[in-house]
Amino acid sequence: MQRKIGRIAIAAVVSLTLVGAVPASAAEGQITVGSFLARANALKAKGIAALFSSELKTLRGIGQAAGAEYRARLAQERAAGRPSSCPPPKVEIGNDQFLAHLETYPAAARDRTTLTTAIGDLFARKWPCR
Repeated sequence: MQRKIGRIAIAAVVSLTLVGAVPASAAEGQITVGSFLARANALKAKGIAALFSSELKTLRGIGQAAGAEYRARLAQERAAGRPSSCPPPKVEIGNDQFLAHLETYPAAARDRTTLTTAIGDLFARKWPCR
């Protein structure tokens, strides 16, 4: 039960990250994969209490900022005729899939890779341009 509630909380963060809600500050999108995973895992460990934690809103803002930064970068790439990915207009990625993608980064790379870069990597892998 606790794991399911944690998934619900993280699902809220991930879905708002990738769908494109209003972004937070750009600096928040520069959090590393390692930091984001640590905070997300700590939030999941709270179980149902995670739904009432201010950290949920903070992580949502961080994710939104990273998603907005990637969307802006992708728009520039498209304008230059060299997009790094070709996703459909509306994108939905499950929280398990998103967190699993973040977990694929080696431990040493997690502290050097920003969440924005990780989102770009996921999109390039999932929706490559052909």
